[in-house]
Amino acid sequence: MNVTLRDVESADLDEFFRFQQDADAAHMAGFAPTNPKDRSIFDHHWGELLNDERSLVRTIDVDGQAAGSIAVFRDGDVHEVMFWTDKQFWDKGVTTTAFDQFLKEFGERPLRARVVTDNLGSLRILESRGFTEIGEEQVFSNARAQVVTEKIFELH
Repeated sequence: MNVTLRDVESADLDEFFRFQQDADAAHMAGFAPTNPKDRSIFDHHWGELLNDERSLVRTIDVDGQAAGSIAVFRDGDVHEVMFWTDKQFWDKGVTTTAFDQFLKEFGERPLRARVVTDNLGSLRILESRGFTEIGEEQVFSNARAQVVTEKIFELH
């Protein structure tokens, strides 16, 4: 399995939208727009992300297939990383490999990440890459229709 990062292509957005429809994945991430089936909201979000010169956005590619996305964006004065991998690629090392490649490409620090406390796979990736927990926050999760606890991590 060959995992690489590449620029986002327009066809990737169709795949990312499809990934967002997976209820299990949205639950695990804790993130979903109010109406995840509304393509206009999705397109607006991704348009802003892709057109922000302070962001770095990559498609996770596995053997020529879009398998997910990884991006850094500015949240106030801090860079924050987010990633999403299609469920068919979970537990195969794809996200870890892509994350390592991304950390080499994006070297600015500090770098933050937020993860729902029961997303064990993402927690393991962050902790094993040297991210340390700097706090917690209670946030409303549309995907879960309840308040969840997110751990906030930082890499120096």
